[in-house]
Amino acid sequence: MQPVISAVVVFVVAVCLLALDIYLYQPVRVVSRTWQAPYRYSLRAAYWAVSVFLLLMVIIFMVAGADYLGVAARNWIIAAMFVVLISKAAGGLIVLTDDLQRGVRWLFRRLKPAKPEAQAVANVKKISRSEFLSRAALLAASAPFTALSFGILSGAYDYRLHRVTIKLPNLPQPFDGLRIGQISDIHSGSFFNKTAVNGGVDMLLAEKPDVVFFTGDLVNNQTDEINDYLPIFSRIRAPLGVFSVTGNHDYGNYRSWPSQAAKRRNFENLLEAHRFMGFDLLMNEYRMLKLNGEQIAVIGVENWGTGRFPRYGDLPRALKGTEAAPVKLLLSHDPSHWDAQIRPDFPDVDITFAGHTHGFQFGIEWGNIRWSPSQYVYRQWAGLYREGRQYLYVNRGFGFIGYPGRIGILPELTVVELKRA
Repeated sequence: MQPVISAVVVFVVAVCLLALDIYLYQPVRVVSRTWQAPYRYSLRAAYWAVSVFLLLMVIIFMVAGADYLGVAARNWIIAAMFVVLISKAAGGLIVLTDDLQRGVRWLFRRLKPAKPEAQAVANVKKISRSEFLSRAALLAASAPFTALSFGILSGAYDYRLHRVTIKLPNLPQPFDGLRIGQISDIHSGSFFNKTAVNGGVDMLLAEKPDVVFFTGDLVNNQTDEINDYLPIFSRIRAPLGVFSVTGNHDYGNYRSWPSQAAKRRNFENLLEAHRFMGFDLLMNEYRMLKLNGEQIAVIGVENWGTGRFPRYGDLPRALKGTEAAPVKLLLSHDPSHWDAQIRPDFPDVDITFAGHTHGFQFGIEWGNIRWSPSQYVYRQWAGLYREGRQYLYVNRGFGFIGYPGRIGILPELTVVELKRA
């Protein structure tokens, strides 16, 4: 019974996508009808070539699963589908507006027929309006297509350095001026430019941080995505160490596995990848940073999410033994952990370092103006937040997932300097 249901779903999706393409072909046909034959046929052929290709890819994804294709091919196909569908949706709104107003006018004429001469004038105006709206539809479609393409070619690796100073009254004197480098959400399975990734690591190292925190999501779906990038991220070093935690994507929950044993091996390989890179992975545990006889605690928990995201973190266990530490720095991938548990239950955690949101990889950050769709999902989605004496810093992410680019919310490297208040 299940294969029959799956076949019906695939058929319905394919028919809906094909119907959408036929509907959105209207402005292409109208605008190109006066062009010379070679240009007219080239535009129309290109439209249908892209549409048929993406339709086939959707069917392959639904029938064979995303794992049927290689990682690079899968990512580019997803990107192409995303860009094209968003662009068509923008143009489709214009076409739909035109059709709705035509439908209203047709209904009005049926109820109250116009005089012959008035109808003739109306017909002339209707043709002119139709051509204008068809051109507007193509322009509306080209705007997101251009922006999204630019976000892939330019924004994906346009790393930005964010410097933040946090003052703590209980910070021991030897740690005054401690520089913490933070990198988050590497998502190595999405990369397509090794040179640019290497340049991002160079930017972080040029800041000479005393300690580096990596706050989760090393991969997208499976550990072998990081293999080609292990030598690059192994270059990250700091005098007081490099500490890391896991994110929701690191557990292999977003793909199918032939067995639970295969899934466990994948996670064991992830742990080994952290060791190979020299990252001290904190699995609900802590380490003490020591300087001149003083010490502060670095605590790390496994992913602790709300809603549909997994909750493997155990903060009470991780904190056990840190009671005497004057400062506690926590690495927790998902910033929703801060409001849900950290602030209400553990007021002695001074600063939480998180990532996860990517700032939705889309938005506006211009002076004091900040907007992103991410803010409708997460109360804390990018940058520094403070409640009482506790701080949260949400890194915008080093990599990307899904859409292989960024618009407005650019990839981030962070340097947090601690000062005595």
